[in-house]
Amino acid sequence: MKLFETNNDILREEKAIKLFCNQYNLSYKKLESFDVDFALFNKENKLIGYAEVKGRLKPISKAFPVYIAIRKLLKLQDKKSEAIIIWACNDGIIYAKAKNIKGIIEWRGRDIIREGSSNDIEFMANYENQKEIKFIYY
Repeated sequence: MKLFETNNDILREEKAIKLFCNQYNLSYKKLESFDVDFALFNKENKLIGYAEVKGRLKPISKAFPVYIAIRKLLKLQDKKSEAIIIWACNDGIIYAKAKNIKGIIEWRGRDIIREGSSNDIEFMANYENQKEIKFIYY
């Protein structure tokens, strides 16, 4: 399996997790490829959960619905800990505890096929804006 994250994707992900952690006085550790993105720690350095960061190349005002692959949600669930989803937008982040939001499951493919990738269709969860979803602007 190939990894398709570009340097810009990695920088966007890092900027998003830093903003989230700064908001809640947390620290983070990047996890291995093919795992969820980050482990989250409180100020006593105790593991408190995990986060998956998804790119959403739009401003927050135009980002909905936001998407995440069901396989990523299953990886978060398998951690048996707090699961946070963060969508990194152009002007800030959208985030929520996975267990607190309601979405729709559908088969979806990529709108833009990345070089070396296929337009594999997979189960995706999509979420409209709702009370449990929060925002932080850069």
